[in-house]
Amino acid sequence: MKRLVVFIMVIMTLHVADAREIGSLFGIVTDRETGAPIPYANVIIVGTKMGGMTLTDGTFVINAVPAGVYTIKAMMMSYRPVEIHGVVVEAGITTRVDFQLEVTIVAKTQEIVVEAELPQILVTESDVSHRLSENEIHKLPVDDVVEALALKSGIVKTGDQLHVRGGRSGAAVFQIDGTPAHDPFAPSTPSIDTEDVIAACTYPRKNARLAALSHMMRSYHPSLRAYYHHNTEEYEAIDENRFLEALETPLSTFSIDVDAASYAIARRFMEENYLPPRDAVRIEEFINYFAYSYPEPVDDVPFSIHIEYSGCPWNGKHNLVLIGLKGKKPPVEERVPSNLVFLIDVSGSMEPPDKLPLLKRSYLLLTDRLKDNDIVSIVVYSDVASLHLRATSGSDREKIRKAILALCAGGSTAGANGLSLAYKVASETFIHGGNNRVVLATDGDFNIGVSSTSELVRLIEKKREDGIFLSILGFGSGNYKDHRLESIADRGNGNYNYIDDILEAHRVLVEELGATLYTIAKDVKIQVEFNPAMIGSYRLIGYENRKLPKEDFTDDVKDAGEIGAGHTVTALYEVVPVDNDAVRTVYELNYQETRIKRSAGNSGEILTVSVRYKEPDGDESKLITTELCGSPVSLKKASDDFRFSAAVAMFAMILRDSRYTGEATFKKAFDLAKSAKGDDPYERRSEFVRLVKRAKVLRKLDK
Repeated sequence: MKRLVVFIMVIMTLHVADAREIGSLFGIVTDRETGAPIPYANVIIVGTKMGGMTLTDGTFVINAVPAGVYTIKAMMMSYRPVEIHGVVVEAGITTRVDFQLEVTIVAKTQEIVVEAELPQILVTESDVSHRLSENEIHKLPVDDVVEALALKSGIVKTGDQLHVRGGRSGAAVFQIDGTPAHDPFAPSTPSIDTEDVIAACTYPRKNARLAALSHMMRSYHPSLRAYYHHNTEEYEAIDENRFLEALETPLSTFSIDVDAASYAIARRFMEENYLPPRDAVRIEEFINYFAYSYPEPVDDVPFSIHIEYSGCPWNGKHNLVLIGLKGKKPPVEERVPSNLVFLIDVSGSMEPPDKLPLLKRSYLLLTDRLKDNDIVSIVVYSDVASLHLRATSGSDREKIRKAILALCAGGSTAGANGLSLAYKVASETFIHGGNNRVVLATDGDFNIGVSSTSELVRLIEKKREDGIFLSILGFGSGNYKDHRLESIADRGNGNYNYIDDILEAHRVLVEELGATLYTIAKDVKIQVEFNPAMIGSYRLIGYENRKLPKEDFTDDVKDAGEIGAGHTVTALYEVVPVDNDAVRTVYELNYQETRIKRSAGNSGEILTVSVRYKEPDGDESKLITTELCGSPVSLKKASDDFRFSAAVAMFAMILRDSRYTGEATFKKAFDLAKSAKGDDPYERRSEFVRLVKRAKVLRKLDK
């Protein structure tokens, strides 16, 4: 048995060593005269069996290339082939090679004389679907034959499916009257009844049957789209918080949550004219998407605590308690230098416009906000993880921009390898006393190596002890893995946002850059003690996957959430006064007696809020405590922030089909939010009001 274990360990070591001896090639093939990308051109490594084919944007990737010096050749029908000599491939590095091809067109009327019998396609150069020997396969960083196939350029693995040379949505290019169109059935596509069509870059020709077929398929586009877009998005089921008796369970403990991904995901669904899946709606993330005007922190405390007490808009017999934290926002010039590692998913699933193309533009926004004393590295992963850009000063923004623009998609998704390499790079460039952070951008669809959520969480938990924080930016749809990204962010001292368009990228990476990238307090926990003489029962609205046992509040080993510079965090409790018996239940116990102190009824206190936090580089927590006293004010007299957060919670509860919606309606949420917009410089609250109106229409359609 020991011999077997040793043998397996040796094989694994050799496997890792082999993986480190390979690099990759990528580039763009364009028309020399027009600069337009050339799809489906062949790119080969001369003298080898390795090569690839360009995608619709002219980009190609050749993975698993042994380190060495090569001659690379690009070929396309009607173009002169071009060779580039002396291309150096380094282990673990992606090397860029671009080609510009010149047109060499044979006129239609020109006579062609065949002087020799030659095959129409030279297999030695054009056929890049080569055979691999057993030894070559063993050296590949793969676990099965499907992953081995996915290493081949032109073949992409998405989930459990292989897409070969254009065999997926958006991968085939069409030109209609000279206009490129990835989806010939889209409503914006020009009519093709009488136009020339170029499919997969073949030569132009009139084809009435093709035009008629395309026109017919466009007519059936709505029903066909359901088959084209197989949705494999994943959201974790939520067990909604219930009412608890204050007499029996006086303590409510939870970790703060500054994530806002859920709101942006739901907005994307509704803007595509669908209501979001109920488990995609996390109420606390809806509420915390918006900023609130809580008092600024004072003295050396990194955040302030704000409490409000008013009526509940969906249940007149209940009240709401708002607990808000606001993080200190130091001036830009006082921010510590940052060591940022951009970890970017460049696998084949990232090719659509709402993924890698949007991701690249988002990172360009972040690059423009870098300070000269910041450091940026870029790690990419597809079939393997590699260092795309070594540590570069923030003052050299042009170099960083070029590296971002050079990214292209292809291959499988070795996300765990990418995370490991990114943390390794961040450790090597660690700035003591600075902001050290990995910024991961992906659709969350990992399919090579460690891919289960639990394994990824354990990997992240080991890395967070090194003082390196994590920000996650989610992109795309169709195969999006929300539950995985949220779990990783929660366990990795991180925050999680979803980027559905460039405006959301601007919000996260420009307007709220400090909150996204600069942590001012970590492991922030809230514990609320309810006075049973005043409160009969209560329930925490949202935060279902952030609840903690009461014992964890004083345990500094237990992980919790982080607050970024200038961040606001809001939590709502729905409470039932003691004079309301609607929810209160009395339990007769055989072995113990629970009593209320006499002083509790005379104190005037409703509850006590305790907050524990650590400094970003600290190990021991600090405690802040405050009380809520007095009677609730009427909802009309409550602040705009209170009423707007209540409207957002009510809207999210309706979307989730909550059992506690009571008298909640879209109209009530609409009217309350509209009256509480207050100062709305970015019109996000106005956008929310419009979103409620859209949801109301969509709900009618679903009935």
